[in-house]
Amino acid sequence: MPALEILLLAVALAMDAVTVSLAAGASGCTRGHRAALRLSFHFGLFQAGMPLVGWLAGSQIAELISAVDHWVAFGLLLVVGARMVRSGFDRASVQPGDVSRGTSLILLSVATSIDALAVGLGLSMLRVDIWRTCAAIGIVTFILSWVAVHAGCRVGARFGKRMEVAGGIVLALIGLRILITHLR
Repeated sequence: MPALEILLLAVALAMDAVTVSLAAGASGCTRGHRAALRLSFHFGLFQAGMPLVGWLAGSQIAELISAVDHWVAFGLLLVVGARMVRSGFDRASVQPGDVSRGTSLILLSVATSIDALAVGLGLSMLRVDIWRTCAAIGIVTFILSWVAVHAGCRVGARFGKRMEVAGGIVLALIGLRILITHLR
């Protein structure tokens, strides 16, 4: 696979993670360099690891995964999005929950990287340097997510808790888009 194709694949796979990072930063759920690093690192790690898992699994389990992958991604994004919306409407909470920690971080990392698993299954049928491809996907996702979190924080500082609600809705809509795309 030529380097340009690998780069384009990496950027395409990173888009869900970038959107989630932007929403997390804008909602106030992920503030500061450490939180941005945790979120970006995990998104990059999962985006790099899932194609490898898919490549190793090969075509043997492709049919099983493709039957439910969109439902899993939809459910995970809906759960995290609902938490953010609930927190945005909760007047008692001053600081929203940090999605760069704990269960939310793992759920988001898995949900945004399920497409990468499917890509890995496809790559197993081609002659590719899987290590170089996975590394490129992880690095591109890390960089773009890092930038998106910080850009989101700037937007969120202007609009406050409304952005947490908007961020939760965006996550749910990403899940819905994934579901609808796969059900067509």
